[in-house]
Amino acid sequence: MSENGHNVKFWPGNIVVAEAAVAAGCNFFGGYPITPSSEIAHHMSLLLPRTGGHFIQMEDEISAMGATIGASLAGAKSLTATSGPGMSLKLENLGFGYMVEAPCVVVNVMRGGPSTGLPTQAAQADLMQARWGTHGDHPTIALAPAFHQEIYTETIRAFNLAEQFRMPVILLLDEVIGHLSEGVVPPEPGSFEIINRTLHEGPVEDFVPYDVSKGDVPPFRPYFDGAPWHTTGLNHDETGFPTTNPEQITSDMYRHIRKVLGNKDIIDKVEYFMADDAEIGVVSFGSTARAAMAAIKKARKAGIKVGMLRPVTVWPFPKDQVYEFGRDKKCLVVPEFNMGQMVYEVERAVHFDRPIKRVNKVGGVPIYPNEILAAIEEVA
Repeated sequence: MSENGHNVKFWPGNIVVAEAAVAAGCNFFGGYPITPSSEIAHHMSLLLPRTGGHFIQMEDEISAMGATIGASLAGAKSLTATSGPGMSLKLENLGFGYMVEAPCVVVNVMRGGPSTGLPTQAAQADLMQARWGTHGDHPTIALAPAFHQEIYTETIRAFNLAEQFRMPVILLLDEVIGHLSEGVVPPEPGSFEIINRTLHEGPVEDFVPYDVSKGDVPPFRPYFDGAPWHTTGLNHDETGFPTTNPEQITSDMYRHIRKVLGNKDIIDKVEYFMADDAEIGVVSFGSTARAAMAAIKKARKAGIKVGMLRPVTVWPFPKDQVYEFGRDKKCLVVPEFNMGQMVYEVERAVHFDRPIKRVNKVGGVPIYPNEILAAIEEVA
């Protein structure tokens, strides 16, 4: 099938992730199957041997995250994928990934919870887990695409951000878009940017694992090339060895946070829909934003001026863009496939100064456009 001379692939969202990961240069996958993300692992097991990469199924999600970090430290572009309960198990090692600054991508195809919850049905209830799941202070980058073409480009961007800022990056899907099939036109190789981690140049004996003399992101040198490396989840100094020096720890923590929050202009991404003259605003993300778009079109036909801001980068939350979008709106409608998580960030972004109408739903059945339309009509 072709569209304007381009090859159109009719892929489920999970397959799009795998295809885009390989296009981004991913050459290692460490995972463990779990519904509804298993297709990512299965497809990577087919793709990576063909491209010279490595696939390994570990004994559980904890070790899968460990393998993904280990491969990254050895120089690989690494990926793991899971769903809610598996993400909960990955969190300890994910914190280790933040501390040792190991670039990798972690996909969470969200499902109903908590605990085993609804293994085969969708939710968007892991939004706060993505930000606050690991203990301690740390910055987070999390992306939430809504359309399959965007899944492709955001998967590549997730790898680019992980490499650029030397840290794990989370890609949030949910069962709806993970299993929904939709047309995708894979971009031609060379038509999109690929970012690789900055490497240390010079003799191996001069390598300092966390040398930040030239910036907040220390140059990288892979394991096994003879360079001295010490890796620990403990707070450490520039050599990688543990320290309890309060000044050193404070300085390093500010650096971790600064390398993300100081680059929000690069990391933040939002999309607007019919927003130019909107008097009522909708803020939604992921698959629910697709239903919101349908609701907005119906509302517009009825003469209601409504538009949407859709965060594509959900962490760091694009609070400045949400403030500008919401400050002159009569009301903001926030539909999300959970009991209310993003709404708290929206409230804070608009300084609790705008009326906000929540639309929440759980139980595995997505929010329908007419349910969002009813909320819009109620506040119109």
